[in-house]
Amino acid sequence: MTKMLSTLRSIVQELNGINNLQEALDTIASRVQAAMQTEVCSVYLYDQQSGCYVLKATEGLYKDAVGQVRIAPSEGLVGLVGTREEPINLEDAQSHPRNRYFPETGEERFRSFLGVPIIHHRRVLGVIVVQESQNQRCFDEGEEAFLVTISAQLAGVIAHSEATGAIGGLSITGDQARDVVFSGVAGSPGVAIGTGVVIFPPADLDSVPNKRCEDIDSEIQRFRDAVTSVREDVEQVGERLAPQLRPEEQALFEVYLRMLHDHALPGEVENRIQDGSWAQGALKDVVNQYVRHFEMMGDLYLRERAVDIRDLGRRLLSHLQEGEPETPEFPDNTILVSDELTPAMLGEVPQGQLVGLVSVRGSGNSHVAILARAMGVPTVMGLVDIPVAQLDGREMIVDGYEGQIFASPSMELKTFFESIIEEEQELVRGLEELRDKPCKTLDGHRMPLYVNTGLITDVVRSLNHGAEGIGLYRTEVPFMINERFPSEQEQRAYYREQLEAFAPADVTMRTLDIGGDKALSYFPIVEENPFLGWRGIRVTLDHPEIFLVQIRAMIKASEGLDNLRIMLPMVSNVSEIEEAQHLIYRAWHEVRGEGYKLAMPQVGVMIEIPAAVYQIREIASRVDFISVGSNDLTQYLLAVDRNNPRVASLYHSYHPAVLEALCQVAQDCHDVGKPVSICGELAGDPGGAILLMAMGYDALSMNAANLPKIKSIIRGVDLEMARQLLAEVLTMDSPHVIRSCVELRLRNLGFGRYIRPERSASQFNESVAQGEPTTAATSSRH
Repeated sequence: MTKMLSTLRSIVQELNGINNLQEALDTIASRVQAAMQTEVCSVYLYDQQSGCYVLKATEGLYKDAVGQVRIAPSEGLVGLVGTREEPINLEDAQSHPRNRYFPETGEERFRSFLGVPIIHHRRVLGVIVVQESQNQRCFDEGEEAFLVTISAQLAGVIAHSEATGAIGGLSITGDQARDVVFSGVAGSPGVAIGTGVVIFPPADLDSVPNKRCEDIDSEIQRFRDAVTSVREDVEQVGERLAPQLRPEEQALFEVYLRMLHDHALPGEVENRIQDGSWAQGALKDVVNQYVRHFEMMGDLYLRERAVDIRDLGRRLLSHLQEGEPETPEFPDNTILVSDELTPAMLGEVPQGQLVGLVSVRGSGNSHVAILARAMGVPTVMGLVDIPVAQLDGREMIVDGYEGQIFASPSMELKTFFESIIEEEQELVRGLEELRDKPCKTLDGHRMPLYVNTGLITDVVRSLNHGAEGIGLYRTEVPFMINERFPSEQEQRAYYREQLEAFAPADVTMRTLDIGGDKALSYFPIVEENPFLGWRGIRVTLDHPEIFLVQIRAMIKASEGLDNLRIMLPMVSNVSEIEEAQHLIYRAWHEVRGEGYKLAMPQVGVMIEIPAAVYQIREIASRVDFISVGSNDLTQYLLAVDRNNPRVASLYHSYHPAVLEALCQVAQDCHDVGKPVSICGELAGDPGGAILLMAMGYDALSMNAANLPKIKSIIRGVDLEMARQLLAEVLTMDSPHVIRSCVELRLRNLGFGRYIRPERSASQFNESVAQGEPTTAATSSRH
């Protein structure tokens, strides 16, 4: 077993450095055959286009059969393994009723069979099979466990390699792929057509995109300059540390210098540049090749040299990037792509040029997704297996409704999505007339609608859409776009702009809420579980110097306007409220002592933690208002990290427990005579707004882009119908059934166009079914 574990580690290390799918599969077949000492190891991959398992690599069967043998899920033992999604271990495969003989493989002489499905995120990618000609040989439990472990480790490698090839326009069979689609999580609704611009962190080799260079001689010179600079750096460090190091430690610098010799690593990089690759991409490929070579070595000392190779590669990359402009060129229709998008990245794109966002990490409820919805930018998150670097400069379509992106789309697909964009624009134009009309139900119930803001551009958009005030101003945004804590004067200017724009309407400002998925580069918070850690009010109470400056800036900004409301985030107990109130009163008295004449602003609490739900009466009796942050409350009630795409499907605002908690909060607040609003994403959901109104919430706050359609819906229903619908869904136990019930009611009322686009990508596929099928590189299980 120890030997098998060592072999497994070696195989995985070898595969991690291979980007070519066929090379990866050939490596799997040969290495597993040798490790298990069996006569045959074959890998079959499921081909979405043909709906069959295709023999893609083998050791032991006839090589001519590779790419030729296709097995339907309903036939053969390979098909049975894939359909059942579990291992099948047979001593005599030929006697099994599902056995099918493929003469072109030469497998008639093999009797023992062990097949294991290769599954990645519930999708069967293929089947790995080992066979033996010995009569009555049954692969033992240890061998079966080894192959299961191998398949689990290889699934991600295969998915990534498959995706890389698909973006390049090739299916797993090597045929031309058309309209390659990758499925993630819908982050912000809408459709965008544009050019991908990959933003990658500095000196990160793995994130370097693949590009062609236009001037080979100039690119080679840039690389040579970088090598010279790194060589000088290494020599200087070696000389400076020489008195403190033993001879064997000094030898490390000699190793670095030897690797930088013209005939070593630099020579191979230059060869790749000569073939047309830009310097960064060539460096990445060569370094990864070296690393893979060293990690496969049996000697521990030599394996550890892979670390030195990586370090050298990062040093070279850093010098190469020094001569580049700080920001890339952004085309008119930019689709920003990154391993993990940040608010700062969004701000780098010139105004009017950002049309879509794609992020490998994060979910539809991450902070960046919320900002994207506020900006009205179509966004797809959680594309776990997509090779980001391949998307740079490539034409793309972002479908923020279905949570999909299309690489290198056909003209037919572009025309289809252009028609959806036109329909969206017509809908927006149709809602413009509602801007100055009151948000009142058919039976006269008044429902104030506020907006969530944070970006300066939100102000104009919110006013144009008829917002009645700000229900949530995210004060952390000015902190996140700076490289240091903003001064009191700087904060005052930010806050004054918001307060003036909406005066005399109320503006609710949430105190600094960092931690979780909102980080400050100059104030890092490193924790294993940041969402249950040091965040929100916990940070600011521990740092009153930060809290007091912010409160003073808010209060001063409200002079002459008196429309400021202060809201405390992430409160879990009464003592936090009392401590914060003490500091707020202190700041207010200090400001008045400086000669400012203003009233004490209202202070409220944001309900985001389940513990606060059960203390509503105690909390509400101590403050002026309550506002529910349904995004975090849902996350904590369901124990689902809303930034984790692996569990994104478990995050559901219509979960019965969430609806029950929201009902309780509204009821308890009214029992003690305090107003309650909600500023989570549920408020901007068509069905959610109806249910929240029925629960008794006094105001809804949402992203500006959602406000017109929510107003249209509320003006088209009556409160009694909403209450009946709420009573009906509270008897249901499935969030999916609840959502379906609510959406059906809205469709029957004529509001189906607000729920999702009338046409989807799946309907496009049906419309072109007579032609060449599309390729799904990352999709649901077949």
